[in-house]
Amino acid sequence: MGRRGIETLVGGFVLLGIVGLAFLSLQAANLTTYFGQGDTYVLQARFDNIGGLKTRAPVRSAGVNVGRVTSITLDPATFEGVVTLTVDARVRFPRDSIAKILTAGLLGDQYIGIDPGADEAVLQPGDRVAQTQGAVVLEDLIGRFLFDRAADGSTPAAPGGQP
Repeated sequence: MGRRGIETLVGGFVLLGIVGLAFLSLQAANLTTYFGQGDTYVLQARFDNIGGLKTRAPVRSAGVNVGRVTSITLDPATFEGVVTLTVDARVRFPRDSIAKILTAGLLGDQYIGIDPGADEAVLQPGDRVAQTQGAVVLEDLIGRFLFDRAADGSTPAAPGGQP
């Protein structure tokens, strides 16, 4: 193999590495679903608190990715977060389904979880998910716990069992 053949082989290897890095960066940014996404439909959900939810966050049902968050806006009249979801057309949720903002792990990214209801009628494209549950914010939980402890007048026991 001559010098030109080795240079071509090295060039091909470098090109393969660049394609691999591009794929990994798209995977990390949750952009791979935009290519070959297939048929989808749009739903909306309103939440009192969206926490750290971001666009392109997954929409899951039973742990399976069924869509993505496409936009997040604030309704100036009700001060609710309006989340627009793009859902796979093969999945049709009942009208009484519940959309929740959940966290992957203890401090992981947030996503939308949809618990299907039992209604015979299904959500149509453009419909709004009526029942929602906002994000649970860890700081709020800690603040409530400390406030409740202070209101009770009790203090946590010191290590070793002494007050």
